[in-house]
Amino acid sequence: MICIVKIAYPDNRQAKRMVRTQIQARGIHDDGVLEVMSRVPRHRFVPGESTFEAYGDFPLSIGHGQTISQPYMVALMTEELHLRGGERVLEIGTGSGYQTAVLAELAGEIYTVELIPELSERSQKLLEELGYSNIIYRSGDGSLGWPEHAPYDRILVAAAAVTVPRPLTSQLADNGILVIPVGDSRHYQTLLIVRRVGRRLDTRESIGCRFVPLVQKA
Repeated sequence: MICIVKIAYPDNRQAKRMVRTQIQARGIHDDGVLEVMSRVPRHRFVPGESTFEAYGDFPLSIGHGQTISQPYMVALMTEELHLRGGERVLEIGTGSGYQTAVLAELAGEIYTVELIPELSERSQKLLEELGYSNIIYRSGDGSLGWPEHAPYDRILVAAAAVTVPRPLTSQLADNGILVIPVGDSRHYQTLLIVRRVGRRLDTRESIGCRFVPLVQKA
């Protein structure tokens, strides 16, 4: 039986304030998402930044041309997955590992892929140090997914693709959900919610967003 990992973090007033003022105030209502993001120490995932900046209402650089997403965007994308516990989730773009930690507290198994080996190694070291045991890591081209462990109940992509990569939709389980920013602009994309219904893919547009590009290996 798959068990969700719940880390007993110290009380985090800054995280609670972040959730109250940046996330709940903008209409995120998923109790699980709100509870987890009120506990997870976001500042641990942002090397070199002050604690205050780590909980700010904006993305932050984590090196290698990558960012940790704005707290509201993390919450929105997670809420759109409709996690109820026990799901097998594929995350494309481990990045700082913050979104990975949020997913690990709400789902059963997390398979996370990061193109940049240094970020993958750094995130894995931190997440294991924090106590997460339901995450499997891989450094590679996220646009190809991770077919060996497919199908996935949920897929979250933390980088912008020009179009929805076909390998990802092919690895989505029936009634599974894919959340991905899509657009050919480096400045503006649209968050898409894709649900597989048998052989059909139902796609819904959410909000405008801004993500770093989904980079593929040459």
